[in-house]
Amino acid sequence: MVRRATATIGMAWLAVLALCFGLGGPAAAGSGERPVRAVASFSILADLVREVGGAHVTVSPLVGPDSDAHGFSPSPGDARKVAEADIVFVNGLGLEGWLDRLIRASGTRAPVVVASTGITPIAAQDEHAHGDGLGDRDHGHGDHAVDPHAWQDVANVRIYVANIRDWLAKVDPAHADAYREAATAFLVKLDVLERDVRTTIARIPPERRRIITTHDAFGYFAAAYGLRFIAPQGVSTDSEASPRDIAAIIRQIRKERVPAVFLENISDPRQMAQIAREGGARIGGKVYSDALSAPDGPAATYLDLMRSNVQAFDAALMPG
Repeated sequence: MVRRATATIGMAWLAVLALCFGLGGPAAAGSGERPVRAVASFSILADLVREVGGAHVTVSPLVGPDSDAHGFSPSPGDARKVAEADIVFVNGLGLEGWLDRLIRASGTRAPVVVASTGITPIAAQDEHAHGDGLGDRDHGHGDHAVDPHAWQDVANVRIYVANIRDWLAKVDPAHADAYREAATAFLVKLDVLERDVRTTIARIPPERRRIITTHDAFGYFAAAYGLRFIAPQGVSTDSEASPRDIAAIIRQIRKERVPAVFLENISDPRQMAQIAREGGARIGGKVYSDALSAPDGPAATYLDLMRSNVQAFDAALMPG
């Protein structure tokens, strides 16, 4: 109730800000006189926009590195940022339950691009599922309960990149060729990344490809690359694992001899440390699910994030 009241008050302030400052659409982009002003809903998506946009685009994430997009609460400054944008990129698939209200409150006239358009979503794993749009999360097993973490499969990121490329070209046709060239170059890097991911995972003995993580953020990775992920929380970090959930996970670790527990950069490590200690698994290190690391960290870009995670999985799961 407190969280809901706080969110309501915050959105009321956003609406007041929009009225007071007359927030509306920005000047038309694409004149070549200044870079396109892009806003991305979270840090991973912002990095993809930077890769395609290059020098012709400035990108501002709403949810920055090491921060959790699930429980984000927008500020009046975020409303201004959206209002002044030439284009807004969002993940969709229900990740940003707060975003539709922010868009309305900002009064922006910029196109809002769902970067995951064209991706085939997978079902969320439990009751902490997300709706399939930009609106509030669906807390049930409804027909549209989907997993929003599509970027964990490199094949899906190719679709993100294509959508970003096409929409940047629409708002800034003067630099359309540059966006196409940058996207093509980045797709080559994604091909190399995916080949390396598959090679690394294939080295891990199948019976050891079982991992405990903080929440169900790796469903697409599991489906694409053959690891099995077990989490004491659901897809959203808004939900806390109950003592019964934790006890069940500990029993499962012991029964299935799960080799390693991994901590996520957006989550409290104490719960996972307890699970590892009582289950007899090792702490496999930190992985990055929903956010990049700080610029000086090991996952400052999407490519770095995926490589850092795979290296952590390999180091913890290989025998010896």
